[in-house]
Order: sequence, then structure tokens, then C-alpha cells
Amino acid sequence: MNNIRQNPNNYCIIMAGGTGSRFWPLCTLARPKQFLDLLGTGESMLQSTFRRFAQVCPRENIIVVTSEGMADRVHEQLPGLLGYQVLSEPLRRNTAPCVAYAASVVAQMNPEATLIVTPSDHAVFDEQAFIQNMAEATTVATEHNWIVTMGAQPVNPNTKYGYIQFALPPATSHTPGIHRVITFTEKPPLEMAQQFIASGEFLWNAGIFVWSLATLREAYHKHLPNVAERFFDINFDTPRQWIERLYATTDSISLDFGIMEKADNVYVKKVDFGWSDVETWDSLWQTLPHDPSGNALLSTGVVTYDSHDNMILLRNHQNVVIQGLDNYIVAESPEVLLICPRTSEEMLLKFASDLELRNRRQHTGIVATQ
Repeated sequence: MNNIRQNPNNYCIIMAGGTGSRFWPLCTLARPKQFLDLLGTGESMLQSTFRRFAQVCPRENIIVVTSEGMADRVHEQLPGLLGYQVLSEPLRRNTAPCVAYAASVVAQMNPEATLIVTPSDHAVFDEQAFIQNMAEATTVATEHNWIVTMGAQPVNPNTKYGYIQFALPPATSHTPGIHRVITFTEKPPLEMAQQFIASGEFLWNAGIFVWSLATLREAYHKHLPNVAERFFDINFDTPRQWIERLYATTDSISLDFGIMEKADNVYVKKVDFGWSDVETWDSLWQTLPHDPSGNALLSTGVVTYDSHDNMILLRNHQNVVIQGLDNYIVAESPEVLLICPRTSEEMLLKFASDLELRNRRQHTGIVATQ
């Protein structure tokens, strides 16, 4: 197996500024998804991601980019990180400014760097295959002027994932499993997703990108000059006030839309490490093992009768009995117990908003009328 840990030119940028609001009530602004153990592994999503990439590049070459209010929590969950390894963003400006900020810090340390950009909150099921796949991707990205993205084999017509259409045959005879990207499609309708899978020409977009620092800078200057002009001259001594000004004036745009969908040197690596973005309660249900009735149980002391295909996460009770419930989410936080159909996930933000408004009215003495 290729071992790329000893290559000091490999760096990883972990994007950890999201909130995971689709996992309400467990996830809130005060409890972002990446800091929680959603998979029952004993590690938070961020800790799992960091440990995984510490097998891919030197620990000191991993940089976590988060929001200003979450930096202390990153240090708590990942003790021993040096100052430059945790970058805090003063404003949310999507992923393109986030990556440009971190890449500028890397450039000061190693102009020959190869960069891996990854979310902080995805699941990987075969870590040895993951290490091998990343070794192949970093090698190709270093040898070619390519942006290499990771694509997972679809196992169902999921309408919440992005899809990558790839060209056949492989890019070169020396790069098996790596293909030129034709198109990106974000969250297609069900019928389209079914057609994608039937064609055999599409992969799920795992959101992991690999490119040399030189290729990254070239792509930003070509496709996102506004972002490049603001961030590529940042250094370790740049005053915080100047960082705040850069974020206030830069474009708010994703890496996918700003570069990946426009660049003509994007290639996809077919990965076989097993992947899920764990973005919703339903995707968590699909990710976790099930009992014989199809229930995903992240709980102790729960007994079910005549209940099927439920997502159950209850951690504050010794004993819970559930009878006659099918296809439901049963989840709790210290403040809220949620019981709703899995098909009602789109209502979660409304539930959270309505509950907050109700609590505010009760606190101020305002009584809502029907």
C-alpha cells in the first residue's frame, strides 16, 4: 500500500464552520454537527475526520477552518494543535473564501504543497481503502495540472447528494479509476437521479478535492479573481481587523460553483472506501446498522415492538418503550424531544423556528391566539 504520511508536501484543509441545522434538535448553533458523535463511535465527526487525515499527511500539516465562535471548541476536541492550525472566519462566506484563506497560510510554509480540501462531518467506512485512494489522488494531482475530486459509487437515487458525470475511458492508461469530469449536478429530482444511476456514468460528489497549491492559485485567479486578490497575500502577521475587512468585501460563493463547475481540468477519482455525507436524519438512518426491524438505534435502554425503519437517538433515559411506530425520527436534545415522520425532515427548520417563537412569547408574557 502507498504510504503518503512521510511526504511533507501533503496538507489537509478541514472545513468545520457549518451548523448541521438539518439535525435539529440535536444540532443547534450552540451544538454544531461536527462536534457531536452522531455515529456512536466515541468520536465527534471532526475528531474522526482529523484522525483519518492524520494517516494521510503529517499531523502538523492539517489546518482546520471554522467560525470565530467555534475556534475554542476545535482546540478542546483536538488538543495540541498549533496556532496556525486553527483559522477562524469572522463571517460566513461559503467554501471558496474559506479554502483561499487556508491555502494562503499553507503557501507561506510550503510553496510546493499538495492540498486536500475536505468537509469535517462525513462518514468513511473503510479507512485502509481511504488511505490508498488518497495516495493515488495526491500522486496524480502532483504529477498533473489537475483538480482531482472524489466520487463515490451511488447505491440509491439519493436526491440530496450532488452527482458527477464522468467520461470513459480513464484519463490515461496510467491513471486507472480517474476520469475527466463532464458535468456536476446538485441535488437532482428523483427521476433524474434514477436515470443517472441507470446510465453508469455518474458518481456521488464526496466533496473532497485534491490539487497542488500552484493549480489552486491558478484556478482562483482565473475563475474567482475577487477572492484571489483579497486572500492570496495574507500572512501570519495580517491584523485581525484586515481579515475582517477581507471577509466583509469578498464574494460569498462555494468552491463547487465558483471553480469546479467552470474549470476544464477537473478529474474524478472513483473511490471504494464507502462514504456518506450524513447530512440529514434520513441519511444517518441509511448509514447506521439496523436491527431486524430496520430501526437504527443510537440509544441504550430502548425496546421496540411492532416498530420498523425508525431513526432513534435517545440518550437521556434509562428505559424507553416504543410500540407501533414506523418510519419515524425519535430524537432528543437537552431541550427538545422530537417525534416526527422521516418524510417530514423538510419541516425541521419550521419546527425550530415555531418553538423558538413560542418560547419567546411565553417568556415575555405574550399569549399567542389561534
